[in-house]
Amino acid sequence: MPASEPTIIATSMGFSRGDRGPYDMRPSPVFDLAAELAEAGPHPRVCYLGQAVGDQPTSLTAVYSAFAATRFRLSHLALFPMPNVDDVRAHLLDQDVIWVGGGSVANLVAVWRVHGLDEILHECWQAGVVLAGVSAGSICWHVGGATDSFGPRLRGFTDGLGWLPYGNGVHYDSEGQRRPLMHELVGDETLPTSHCTDDGVGLVYRGTRLVEAVADREGVSAYEVSRGVDGSVREAVIAPRLLG
Repeated sequence: MPASEPTIIATSMGFSRGDRGPYDMRPSPVFDLAAELAEAGPHPRVCYLGQAVGDQPTSLTAVYSAFAATRFRLSHLALFPMPNVDDVRAHLLDQDVIWVGGGSVANLVAVWRVHGLDEILHECWQAGVVLAGVSAGSICWHVGGATDSFGPRLRGFTDGLGWLPYGNGVHYDSEGQRRPLMHELVGDETLPTSHCTDDGVGLVYRGTRLVEAVADREGVSAYEVSRGVDGSVREAVIAPRLLG
């Protein structure tokens, strides 16, 4: 069964790291949450989209390895050098969850638009497939956010899909440029009111409503950054629910 209403989970989390190197990963509880919201069966179908890193084979292998001993049935959609499935629309509409990996959000949405994937994903969202992702896979659904897509110095990005009418800030506690830049972008009205996440935190939207924040660890938060009528920037903490 599809989700009862259009659902997006926008996060600064996704996989936990093992001790055997950078590609030793395990899926975090956010995938169980996504499957629950999708009203999936005992073996949820998850499709991984890795266009933010150019469909790198190493990343793809690591994701398949992470799900190997789980209840999830993983597939992927690659667009480099060409789509790997004959009917992209049918494949994505057949999923319970679509997970978008991190990387360059600017490249991600540009490639999606060339392939018409933005329209297909919007159809999936409206049909009840849960859309989710980390970092670039979080910012993409929003108006924009702070990104390193253009180099190591963070810049504002305002060309997101815009289905969620907010800015989005990721890695809020782990990268020093993130918080001040998000405040600047909201303060000068480059971005609207924005929702931001520390590492380990995700935002759950039903339709375009933010209904809760969730976390896979203690001591982290989500935030709403808004501009007051006097031009001042305000930051309010959104306490997350700890996932099992």
